[in-house]
Amino acid sequence: MHLRAIKDSVKATVLAYEKGIDLDIHTAFGSDLMSDVLAYVEEDTLLITGLTNHQVIRTAEMLDLKAILFVRGKMPCQEVIELAEEKKILLMMTKESLFTVAGILYGEGLRGISI
Repeated sequence: MHLRAIKDSVKATVLAYEKGIDLDIHTAFGSDLMSDVLAYVEEDTLLITGLTNHQVIRTAEMLDLKAILFVRGKMPCQEVIELAEEKKILLMMTKESLFTVAGILYGEGLRGISI
């Protein structure tokens, strides 16, 4: 699924690395626990989370993730946004809950990872 379509579907705002908006994502994973992300996620996955600290960007970098979607209207600090820009990781934010976002994206054909 195109990240642009995801942005439109969940009414998200791009916060960093807008050049990545035309990439395709094949799966999604929602969690606020970065240990779960490290244990289960592979590249080409959209990370959906309410956690907005540096650890999220570092975790995405380690897994070569291209995009993170912050939920519940959570806004990362400027340092986190700048780090994402530097690492070429698309950051988006929506006011919707993680549960709602997952339902919307599942309804549009995006699937979760296989555990």
